[in-house]
Amino acid sequence: MLRKLGFLTIGLFDETDPRRGHESTLEIIELGERLGFDSAWLRHRHLQFGISSPVSVLAAASQRTSRIELGTAVIPLGWENPLRLAEDLATVDILSGGRLNPGVSVGPPMHYDRVKQALYPDAEPNFSFARVSRLLAAVRGEPVTEFAGTEGFERFSDRVQPHAPGLAARLWYGGGSLRSAAWAGANGMNLLTSSVVKAETGAAEPAGFAEIQLSHIRAFRAAHPDGDAARVSQGLVVIPTDSATPAQIAKYRAYAEERTPRTLTPQGPARMMFAPDIVGTSAEIAERLSAHVAFREVDEVAFALPFTFEHDDYVQILTDMAGSLGPALGWRPQTAR
Repeated sequence: MLRKLGFLTIGLFDETDPRRGHESTLEIIELGERLGFDSAWLRHRHLQFGISSPVSVLAAASQRTSRIELGTAVIPLGWENPLRLAEDLATVDILSGGRLNPGVSVGPPMHYDRVKQALYPDAEPNFSFARVSRLLAAVRGEPVTEFAGTEGFERFSDRVQPHAPGLAARLWYGGGSLRSAAWAGANGMNLLTSSVVKAETGAAEPAGFAEIQLSHIRAFRAAHPDGDAARVSQGLVVIPTDSATPAQIAKYRAYAEERTPRTLTPQGPARMMFAPDIVGTSAEIAERLSAHVAFREVDEVAFALPFTFEHDDYVQILTDMAGSLGPALGWRPQTAR
């Protein structure tokens, strides 16, 4: 039975009118709250025409909503200073009344060779899990300096301020490999698993996407102090068509078909596996998900909205998710609980 239903958006905008795109994202989050969704998540895009500062956008969303949880899926820490990010996250969590769910990941920034001189011109930073550990420590309220006290007329703290109690328990790691899933579990984080996983080396024929994702979920929970109760959220791309127009259905199917070839075999040197997008009525999607071995292992999801659709398309998809697909999966809107 699905307990929590969320959605993820990239928040695209027109370079000539970025405000309209950001307003559209905020309106979609507001709609999600009215429809009873449990959570809304923003994806990160740097030097592209998608949201580059999801924490800022979620700060705005926190003042236009009152209940829905607000997450990032995910913030790549290679672009961030963990201490400064901890300050921003704590501030937005306080403003939201404790609704922030930050998701993060590590590794070098995408196209690092192109941005290194602008991002880190004077040093070669560490892009390992140690970067997440620094963020965790700062969010948990551990000292980040040896000094605390008064200097002149000013008071100083030795830990990040404001401190947001409970935020550390709502930190998520976006993992796509056995190693990252096990690390997240061992460090007491929650796990975001998406429509992309790594086909682990060693097997001549890799298992299917669902089986690989299932192995990650189980490795995470085996390493987590909470065991089988550790939180995992799945982020597949599903597009319900119950109330869609014929033109919308044709567009949705064309979108999925164009992306299908990449789902057939592992892609690139990292051997990444992509899940097929699922397009159909809510009943058809629910049937396919019931056969998905990794979906059967979770009780919360953050279904990803397609990147390139229009505002009206997102309204239709979210309305069908909340009104038809969620209930078909055993979920009840927040407004009905």
